[in-house]
Amino acid sequence: MRIKKDFVLREIAGDYIVIPTGQTVLEFNGLITMNDVGVSLWKMLQEEVTMDNLVAGILEEYEVEEDVAREDIQEFLNKLIESGILVKDEEYAE
Repeated sequence: MRIKKDFVLREIAGDYIVIPTGQTVLEFNGLITMNDVGVSLWKMLQEEVTMDNLVAGILEEYEVEEDVAREDIQEFLNKLIESGILVKDEEYAE
């Protein structure tokens, strides 16, 4: 899984916001802001990663229990999938 190429993360006035680009600007209706953990996940999702990769990265960077991290990461991924931002690697070229 990875972030679709039509979305970028920008820091605006101290907040991190997901910005659609290209044709996606016309299709994406909403605003997504992220905290520091979301930004860390976003950076990892720029390349093809697995859930285990994401969990390991967050455990290395933050003090959190593995089961809590896994649950929170899954919730984050679900939101990205529902928004059409996260795709499986084979869909990345779309």
